[in-house]
Amino acid sequence: MPTPRQREIVNLVEQQGFVAIEALARSFDITQQTARRDVNALCKAGLLRRYHGGAGLPSTVENIAYEARQVLNLEGKRKIAELVAREIPDHASLFLTLGTTTKEAARALVDHKGLRVITNNLQIAGMLSSSTDAEVMVAGGTVRSIDAGVTGEMTLDFFNNFKVDYALMSISGIESDGTLFDFDYREVRLLRVIIANARRVFLLADQTKYNRHALVRAGNIVDCIDALYTDVPPPKPLADLLAEARVSVHVAE
Repeated sequence: MPTPRQREIVNLVEQQGFVAIEALARSFDITQQTARRDVNALCKAGLLRRYHGGAGLPSTVENIAYEARQVLNLEGKRKIAELVAREIPDHASLFLTLGTTTKEAARALVDHKGLRVITNNLQIAGMLSSSTDAEVMVAGGTVRSIDAGVTGEMTLDFFNNFKVDYALMSISGIESDGTLFDFDYREVRLLRVIIANARRVFLLADQTKYNRHALVRAGNIVDCIDALYTDVPPPKPLADLLAEARVSVHVAE
């Protein structure tokens, strides 16, 4: 999980587009070796991209490798999962989307009673099928090798058959104006169907998603969700936007 200084470094790079190691050392009153170590850690986490002499923003067209995403801020994601699981009653119906945080949410829901779960995530389906009280329905379609996610026209048609109590969804990035972004157009199309067919939509997004850029626009947070579950309070002006729109924000302390 990024340290407070590392989060400030990411914010600085987002503002300027590129920051030299020497400039980072001056800005934070640290040695260039320490600045380089911070940058290397952030690049390994996929939050920055290393360039000669400094660091810039990561790619907007290619997501972080799935293996890296599974361990990135895992503690924060598990806290989010535990928090949102307490909001889901027994005998509820719900959509669970692709994403490493929704996968942790599924793990936190295993002991719930009488759940009816519709998902396109084969990992989630396998996890929840171990619960004798959960009925799990899996969408048909094309299976992605990177994360066992199912996508395609068949998937869209399948989800359109249901109206559920809750949707637990993930996203790749949230910009300061509330715009939600993802890397896969097919996944965004499915998210729109999921949002339209859930009575309440909960977005599960850890701190690494704030001000992260991706290619495909999924909508605006104030129009799409009922509540945000996160591990760190949203930064301004996103926090002000959510408060004005009366979108509930739940922070896993």
